[in-house]
Amino acid sequence: MRLELVVISLFAIATAVALVARWLKLPYTAALVVAGLIIGAGKWVHAPHLSKDLLFAVFLPGLLFEAAFHLDAKQFWANKFAVCGLAVPGVIAAICVTAFILSPVVQGLRLEQGFKLIDGVVFGGIVAATDPIAVVALFKSLGVPKRLGVLVEGESLLNDGTAVVLFGVILTLASGSTVTPVSVASEFVRTCGLGVLIGAAIGYVGSQVIHWVDDPMIEITVTVVVAWGSFALAEEAHASGVLATVSAGLLCGNYGARTGMSPTTKIAVVSFWAYLAFALNSLVFLLIGFEVELWQVLAAWRTVLLAWVATTAARAVVVGVVSLLLRRSRERLPRGWATIMSWGGIRGGLSMVLVLALPLAFPHRQFLVNVVFGVVVVSILVQGSTMAPLLKRLGIVSDRVLTASYQFARADALAAGAGLQELDVLANAQVIDTSLLQELRAEYKERLSAANARARALHVADAVLAGEERRSVRRRLVIVEKERVLRAIHEGLSTQDAAAELIASLDARLIELGTPE
Repeated sequence: MRLELVVISLFAIATAVALVARWLKLPYTAALVVAGLIIGAGKWVHAPHLSKDLLFAVFLPGLLFEAAFHLDAKQFWANKFAVCGLAVPGVIAAICVTAFILSPVVQGLRLEQGFKLIDGVVFGGIVAATDPIAVVALFKSLGVPKRLGVLVEGESLLNDGTAVVLFGVILTLASGSTVTPVSVASEFVRTCGLGVLIGAAIGYVGSQVIHWVDDPMIEITVTVVVAWGSFALAEEAHASGVLATVSAGLLCGNYGARTGMSPTTKIAVVSFWAYLAFALNSLVFLLIGFEVELWQVLAAWRTVLLAWVATTAARAVVVGVVSLLLRRSRERLPRGWATIMSWGGIRGGLSMVLVLALPLAFPHRQFLVNVVFGVVVVSILVQGSTMAPLLKRLGIVSDRVLTASYQFARADALAAGAGLQELDVLANAQVIDTSLLQELRAEYKERLSAANARARALHVADAVLAGEERRSVRRRLVIVEKERVLRAIHEGLSTQDAAAELIASLDARLIELGTPE
């Protein structure tokens, strides 16, 4: 098929899958993979292979930039220890735990002759990182709490770069080359640090251009150049293109867009990237399905399931340890979040690309390809399709209809209240007839009362809404109390020593209430 026909066919399939998935209320990403598996098995569409060049040149930069562009930098920084703990030492630990679980089982059950611990480490390096494409797409569709989304998206955006660097080191070790801990650490710091610096520099330049011009088309083009340019330049410099694009996106979204874009321009930019992310996500998940040799994966189903269990268990161990370490900090995870973060460790196209990048003469290459492909498919289908029910079962997300109705009622009450305040202004200015004023005031009071009644009823019906609002209000009150105590010290109304115990008590309450979501 000609290239243009292939592209049109892929978009047509993605559109049909989106409609069916919405009708059946299925996760869109999982539905795309199933469609890709079916169409790929029938060889009805000859789509391009999901190679490293294609993933790095087309898909990753755009999807990473779009996610980082919308990531709240303050929230990201407020959860820095959790995110960095999972993205760096967490990835290393996941590789080791996966290898120590899988290798003895494969040897004991004789699933693959000569499969050693180093081979398990190679597999662990391939599947250690949660794929940012899969995770970001899934959590956006489910409407998780803001902080949970920041944790999962932030980690997945960073651990991708960590995994790629570590994969290169593991391949060097597997080939028998000698490396020292110092050389590994220095190369890791150089690759990651240089990537962040390149991305920050390009993001800053792009943000300055955004400040200078006020043209939506030009500013959209600037963001496209920043997204793909930062990735390409970092890869050219043998640095982390992933971290370069993430840092550039964070800078453009939290500095360039907020201070340099007019409201009209920002709407245009956000709409452009929303569509682009949808298009790229649709294509990449279809290509994942096309890439899998279904019959070979099914033939290795026992190994695939064992590998998936080992990978998921390793993820649970890492998240559990990080959660335990953060228990007494301001970044502690609320109840049930560790479970979601463990189950949300979905693998995607990056793992498939890394395993295909293994040298043809690499020992157990075909075995690893089949297992990794199977783990990716099981991960997306099983974990992706059960995430929404799990979130509701743990009480982390409420029913979308109830949430939307509650938010509408609150907004309606705020609007009616604003109308009443404006009527008071008009009454004081004596610019409106008294009878008309009374008529409008009665109308707005009735609307305000009805909106508040609807909001109260929904608030009582949905425990999640009630819990989130109660925690948010309590936290705001504690912050106000602490600010007043600190101001009293500054004004000389109290000494630091006298207020120290009260400040410590207020800080403890803030830790108990957790970081804002």
